[in-house]
Amino acid sequence: MTAEKTRPFAVACMVAAAAVLTDQFSKAIALTALADGRRVPIFGDAFGLQLAFNPGAVLGTGSGMTWVLTLVGVAAVAGLFVMAARARTVGWAAGLGLFLGGAVGNLIDRFMSPPGFAIGHVTDFLAYGDLFIGNLADIFLAAGAIAVAVMLMLRQRATSGTKVAPATPPTFGVPPEAKQ
Repeated sequence: MTAEKTRPFAVACMVAAAAVLTDQFSKAIALTALADGRRVPIFGDAFGLQLAFNPGAVLGTGSGMTWVLTLVGVAAVAGLFVMAARARTVGWAAGLGLFLGGAVGNLIDRFMSPPGFAIGHVTDFLAYGDLFIGNLADIFLAAGAIAVAVMLMLRQRATSGTKVAPATPPTFGVPPEAKQ
């Protein structure tokens, strides 16, 4: 691989690693600081910190199929890794790195957290009112998805733009056939 091709992949790996480390560090702090089950308000009732363990996916969906979510997570991480390796720009790599880091962060919980290997519950601690409780990996997933969507829109805009014909010198009222 040339340096041109490895640079975006290196960026994706560094962004993903930073996201995973930040996510896992924040979860370790939450497990210690919020172990008593209390809710710590940050912005009144709108946002706070509260420890929760999610056996499911977004908003607790699929909570009875944790092992399936683990398999889907493994497949997603593999696919994102391949996409990151094929990224051609730093922008794409950074977006995919965020997405990959978020997916790996939650997948670590699936493998390492109780109740057991590959059926672990994801540690959540960011309480959004009474709507749901999430974690930093979820934020990284959302940020990666937004970054990838923006990159797709920019690419679409660049490829679907109308092509402008090259400028021709003014004719000053002389018909084109007369100029030949």
